Amino acid sequence: MAAFNDDFNRPDSSNLGSGWVEVSGDWAIISGQLAPDASGGNTILRAATAMDSSDHYAQFTIAATTTASQGVWCRGDNTLSNGYLWRNNGSSWDLFAVVSGSFTVIGTYTAPAAPGDTARVQAVGSTIKGYVGGVERVSVVNTAVVNGVNVGLRIMAVPGLRFDDFTAADATAGTTLTVATSTETAQTLTGAKTATLAPATTTDTPQPLTGTKTATLSTAIEETTAQPLTAIKATTLARAQTLEQAMPLTAPGIGPTGPGLDITVGPPNSPWAVGPPRATTWEVGPPC
Repeated sequence: MAAFNDDFNRPDSSNLGSGWVEVSGDWAIISGQLAPDASGGNTILRAATAMDSSDHYAQFTIAATTTASQGVWCRGDNTLSNGYLWRNNGSSWDLFAVVSGSFTVIGTYTAPAAPGDTARVQAVGSTIKGYVGGVERVSVVNTAVVNGVNVGLRIMAVPGLRFDDFTAADATAGTTLTVATSTETAQTLTGAKTATLAPATTTDTPQPLTGTKTATLSTAIEETTAQPLTAIKATTLARAQTLEQAMPLTAPGIGPTGPGLDITVGPPNSPWAVGPPRATTWEVGPPC
């Protein structure tokens, strides 16, 4: 692939060097920039290095401008009387197909030229494009000129025009895809696509709570089927810690009855009653 560029960063001179062919006019380098003469006619400058193919681009930068014809050329012949020209006339950019010196406009972008603009013309196959500031402004299909490997400039020779950073290179068309060697039947989609969410990478400042507090529950990590309730829930009692001997019940204040005393208990909640003494076998003997 061929390429050519010139930044004109060399001493002032009317001799541009071996990299250029002055087809018409008297060109010069002034303050590190390219300048046409001031004769008033159209002047043509061609790069001495030709491109390797007819598919290429050419580009320059407008350093200073005025209302005058100024353009960049690609796919040209040795005299740049055939090819494609992307030119500004002070009010618009026009794309020309040029055949034997006859100019035909094939596309237009309305805008004046401005200092700092980069103008680029490109031809790849039958697609011809014009760019300003790196932005594609015109794209057309045209077959008026199919061959040509020269690039350059066509400028009206008036004071106040300056150009810089000319560059050109071969361009390649998009890769042509070959016929597929195999095909496969598309598979039907089943179910829903799910994905595991990664931990959050950012956090937000907590907001003050107003009204009822609510919270977003996190995703359950385990799910269990609820069991139905049957009968009554039983509780197992713990074993007794101490064991005591049961005591017999006795009436308070009552001891064993004597053989000569008959005690009868009255009805419940009533005082006790003492009946008559029973016969006894006790006898009183003589005094001792």
